[in-house]
Amino acid sequence: MRKKLSDLIVKFRDLVVEYGVIAIVVHYVIFALVIVGFWAAIRAGWRPTGAAESVGTWTAAYVATKVTQPLRIIATIAVTPFIARIYERVTGRAITAPVGPPPPPATEETHS
Repeated sequence: MRKKLSDLIVKFRDLVVEYGVIAIVVHYVIFALVIVGFWAAIRAGWRPTGAAESVGTWTAAYVATKVTQPLRIIATIAVTPFIARIYERVTGRAITAPVGPPPPPATEETHS
């Protein structure tokens, strides 16, 4: 289980390197939707079990959201390329980083 989570984290890190701020925004939007969804479910009558049962509504929603973290990372990895393509079409600006190392700086060499 721990190996799978570390693999997800590596994939997420690679995603952030490739898509930059878009990946971070997608991740936090998913986080916000999930925590607000859990909060609304708790307010509507759903009762979490276990440790989250005796705490406040927002704390219980946060605990439930943390439990779903691997699923949220998978969702971020799946959705970010699609959102990036939409962003590129709407704005006309590419957000993906170029592949490979940057070219070396030009130097002036004099031969005698």
